[in-house]
Amino acid sequence: MSYRRDHRVVRSALFDNYDSIEEGGVRASRSYSRDIDEHDNDKAVDNLQDRVSFLKKLTGDIHEEVESHNRILDKMGNEMDSSRGIMSRTMDRFKIVFDKKAHRKTCKLAGWFVLSFLLIYYVFRYLMYFVHL
Repeated sequence: MSYRRDHRVVRSALFDNYDSIEEGGVRASRSYSRDIDEHDNDKAVDNLQDRVSFLKKLTGDIHEEVESHNRILDKMGNEMDSSRGIMSRTMDRFKIVFDKKAHRKTCKLAGWFVLSFLLIYYVFRYLMYFVHL
């Protein structure tokens, strides 16, 4: 945007006095205009080079970030595979335990002990709450 404004300012400055300048003056203003256009082009090229180098650096940073995330995802995938193996072995062991009647009775007995312990715990806690009031 500013390049267009600068170009318009230079152009209007050159051609406002066009009618009052002699032919030699017109040639001088045309060469001056050409110098200004070349200067503007050089500025635009420099600006474009700066933008290209910035974009190149930005894409390099993005590439490094993507590579880092890919390594993290690969590591997480490997860990998920190993945990899936552990879980499947655990489930196989539970199946073996629950297939036998004796083991099933033992598990039920352990479950009843845990439930009764929790029930007694909360009953005493409830009673102690009312005693302290």
